[in-house]
Amino acid sequence: MKRTWALWATFLLCLGVVLAAMGWLSLALLRLDEAEARARQQAALEECVGLALWRMDSALSPILAQESARPYFTYSTFLPVDRGYGRMLNRGVDGEAMVPSPLLGEVSPYLLVHFQFEPDGRLSGPRVPEKGSLRMKLPPSLSKEAIEKAKGHLARVGALADRARLMALLPPSAPGRVDVVFAPLAQNSLDLTQNTFSQPLSQLETQNRGRGALEFGQRAQALANMQHQTNVYNTAGPLAELWAPTDLTGVPMKPLWLDGELVLARRVAVGGREYVQGCLLDWPAIRRWLVGSIEDLLPGAELEPIAGEAPEGEGRMLAALPVRLVPGALASFDPGPASPIPLTLAVAWGCVLLAAAAVAALVGGVLRLSQRRAAFVSAVTHELRTPLTTFHMYTEMLGEGMVSDPARRQEYLNTLRSEAARLTHLVENVLAYARLERGRAGGRVEPIVLDRLLEPIRTRLADRAAAAGMELVVEADAPVRAATVRANPSAVEQILFNLVDNACKYAAGAADKRIHLIAGRDGDGVRLKVRDHGPGITRPAARRLFRPFRKSAREAANSAPGVGLGLALSKRLAQDMGARLGFDPAVAGGACFVLRLPSVSPC
Repeated sequence: MKRTWALWATFLLCLGVVLAAMGWLSLALLRLDEAEARARQQAALEECVGLALWRMDSALSPILAQESARPYFTYSTFLPVDRGYGRMLNRGVDGEAMVPSPLLGEVSPYLLVHFQFEPDGRLSGPRVPEKGSLRMKLPPSLSKEAIEKAKGHLARVGALADRARLMALLPPSAPGRVDVVFAPLAQNSLDLTQNTFSQPLSQLETQNRGRGALEFGQRAQALANMQHQTNVYNTAGPLAELWAPTDLTGVPMKPLWLDGELVLARRVAVGGREYVQGCLLDWPAIRRWLVGSIEDLLPGAELEPIAGEAPEGEGRMLAALPVRLVPGALASFDPGPASPIPLTLAVAWGCVLLAAAAVAALVGGVLRLSQRRAAFVSAVTHELRTPLTTFHMYTEMLGEGMVSDPARRQEYLNTLRSEAARLTHLVENVLAYARLERGRAGGRVEPIVLDRLLEPIRTRLADRAAAAGMELVVEADAPVRAATVRANPSAVEQILFNLVDNACKYAAGAADKRIHLIAGRDGDGVRLKVRDHGPGITRPAARRLFRPFRKSAREAANSAPGVGLGLALSKRLAQDMGARLGFDPAVAGGACFVLRLPSVSPC
């Protein structure tokens, strides 16, 4: 018992180690698979974010480039032109020809009003003419309603900031000329001189670590390029011919958040005087426009204003405006083919559990075989001890002439013959079972008439019953006797003898000493019943009836002689010739075993 527990404990310990290792490995692989899936989804999200940022910056670039490229003098309602064009234009107070500012015409719907802070701090706007300008002819697009609306927006600008506040937020300009140094776009300061456009992207990557930061630098570079090209076009256009002596190079606008309002502003130095120019943007309209343009990529996206400096390496910020993209969920995500890891783990776990079950079955089988062998040795030793003791004692008494009475001597001889038959039957059962275990069946299955099968057996069965003081009663009608069955005669004889022998052992004390051998039809076959009138078999014992060597030495000593091999051998012999042997629990008042033989011809 201790050895059995030690063996099972070792097996369970090894199994626990294997299962723990498999569990750890499975969790690690599943975590890696989940991390890979999250990485794929994050990569898809970042790809959509990058595309969305490029879309929005591309949409905003023309507006910012146009505003940055505007000459400083367009922020006046009327502009002086060359005297040669005076015959076609309005005249100023000194007789100089004037032309309406381009800002009086149609501008972007996302720009509310243009404004300018004079050096003395006065706030003005091209769409809000001064009293002296009202004498000149205004373009049709600048109606009274448009002027009033512009006045309201200009008042909003005045409430948001004054010249000093804007000057503090904007980079300084070089005195004495129009500054050509571009103001910082978002968080980056880009020098758009000839050297700037030849700046390698590796420097941007160094300044803004990560893929998102690099893309931000590229978008900012593209925006700066567009501003520069727009500025070059304007300085080479028709207005440049009118004001050729003047430097018309535009100064880029810097986007600023002022108390929740978005403005574009710049500082312009002209003739030693510094102006602050800019425009008020319609941020709610811009936000709806931009979010709508990326709805197919990021349906839940939002734009979040950044009032201060953005963190270094920010990859989700627009290059055109100080705004951060909050992407939300993807519109759609294709995870690709299913990962093979869960299926692989399931197969691996199945193999491990199957191997564990196989090893457990093997260990259990080895232990059961060991126990059966020990029980067999113990039971056989007990079975051999009694007849050998009898042989030794009786032969010694007979050999030394200690028994002089002839009747007594005959009784001793009969006892020796009975014990010899008992040992012979035990040895035959053991040898037959050993042959079956090795896969070697004794005899062959052949068609035979039932009467010819039972007739040679009957005498031996009757003698065994008579030796135990019992009577064998054979019950079979003529049609059943004439039936042809397929059977191995020697196997049928051994099965029936084992059944009758058990009946003689266990029903010897019954009042009814009959042992019935009943033959009857059973569908397409014939059944042979062996029944006694003994104490019967309990239900727990019935479950172990056909197990080999089911008796221990103690059970063999306290029960009828035998090692518990007869019924197991009989069942194996029945199976080997295609028959079936079973116990019939429905019969009351004794034990009943049924052997079913297949028939060749109808009964």
